[in-house]
Amino acid sequence: MSSSIEIHWNEAGRLDALLPKIDPAVAGVLGRALSGEELDFDDGLRLARTAGGELEALVLAADRIRRERVGDVITYVVNRNINFTNVCFVGCRFCAFSRAPREKDVYFHSFEELQRRSLEAWELGAREVCVQGGLPRDLDPFYYRDLLRAIKQATPEMHIHAFSPMEVVYGVELTGMPLRDYLSMLKDAGLGTLPGTAAEILDDDVRHQIERIKLNVSQWLDVIKTAHRLGIRTTSTMMYGHLESEEHWVRHLMLLRDVQKETGGFTEFVPLGFVHEFTQLYKSGDARPGPTRDEHLKVHALSRLMLQGWIDNIQVSWVKMSREMAQECFLAGANDYGGTLMDENISRLAGATSGEYLSPEEFHARIRELGRIPAERTTLYKIVKTFSETNWVRCSVQGSRDCL
Repeated sequence: MSSSIEIHWNEAGRLDALLPKIDPAVAGVLGRALSGEELDFDDGLRLARTAGGELEALVLAADRIRRERVGDVITYVVNRNINFTNVCFVGCRFCAFSRAPREKDVYFHSFEELQRRSLEAWELGAREVCVQGGLPRDLDPFYYRDLLRAIKQATPEMHIHAFSPMEVVYGVELTGMPLRDYLSMLKDAGLGTLPGTAAEILDDDVRHQIERIKLNVSQWLDVIKTAHRLGIRTTSTMMYGHLESEEHWVRHLMLLRDVQKETGGFTEFVPLGFVHEFTQLYKSGDARPGPTRDEHLKVHALSRLMLQGWIDNIQVSWVKMSREMAQECFLAGANDYGGTLMDENISRLAGATSGEYLSPEEFHARIRELGRIPAERTTLYKIVKTFSETNWVRCSVQGSRDCL
């Protein structure tokens, strides 16, 4: 994989040798980050614009901070992705998933089918279903509540990670309920956590160019903060590699950090590289063709430094990049591999080629390849099983030790 930067990942003392040789301003920012200090906008922007030796130092610093804050374990969750419909009236320019109601490949799964998929996932060892879909017109006002009830009826112990802030706002519009009451209803019906998707870039000027009738920043924040106050935790995300700039990355990360300081409700941060190939945003010439290798490394490393102490789980979205690129991001500050998924449609239909499912065994192989320790987790990052090099399992939930 070609790039302007060669990183000496395994060279002992490389970071300490680099720091005196690079731009003193960058070295100063990295030094403060390594000592645990919080970085401001100017610091973040300076790091976001690094190249060459400065970028290598950023990546190595992120890896060191990762090791100090979360250790050498790389976690994952056994889950299934369920997209209940691809019918959507929004028409985001970066999305190749949505369909108009009369297109030949539309689908809208019944509750019975969703129950079947959830039960099948449970029987295969899944602890979570991630449920999202398009936004069809004339949806039953209480559809999202009833969907949760149906899945809980079939799999009472399954954790349901469901509905983007955009879907929540749509549900509020359909029912006429206040946002707090609507989210409380979903929680009572079985909602466990909320995906922090639909964030894209938290800048209204950029959002207007890529999704003109979707959420604005204040609406996204309102849903997220209200969910957190109700005890519904969420992920946080950022889509990069389209028409945004480094300034947008830094402001986005600082905004997430501010929310976390206020609510403490984010479980993780997930950088989402733009998958461009079949999207209208790219075909129109308005976006670049996804992130470069340096951008992938930079965003993961920058998030580790900017968010440290507030959001310490940095996830790699393996469906949106090659196997090799995903592995490198774990050397740039990341510590979580996300989910097995079982079914994944949104990235695939935009042109991603990394597949729709990774088995726990494949996660273990990839993680051990990096010299790190695989561990299965719950949605809320409780470690279920840690898998040692000798294939023994320590089960923190049961307190037992069993051979794989």
